[in-house]
Amino acid sequence: MGPVSGIRLTAFVRGHVQGVGFRWWTRSQALRLGLLGWARNTRDGRVEVVAEGPRERCAELLEALRSGQTPGTVVSVVERWDPAKGNLSGFLER
Repeated sequence: MGPVSGIRLTAFVRGHVQGVGFRWWTRSQALRLGLLGWARNTRDGRVEVVAEGPRERCAELLEALRSGQTPGTVVSVVERWDPAKGNLSGFLER
């Protein structure tokens, strides 16, 4: 196996984002962009999104999360960028 290419985006989305189809919507956007990863609810009411792929595609996903076109209401998105780990397959709702 060659070196892992791409980047890992971790985004914490705060607002009214649980119980509104937000993870499903995020998954559909990530799959459209060809990204791997997952989205899950956190205990404090946020949604955590982890996505790996080309930086431009991850940036597009981040832009979509901030677009105002999501289910529910996004108040803020905090992101972190790291090297891709290469241990993901598909895009899951956790």
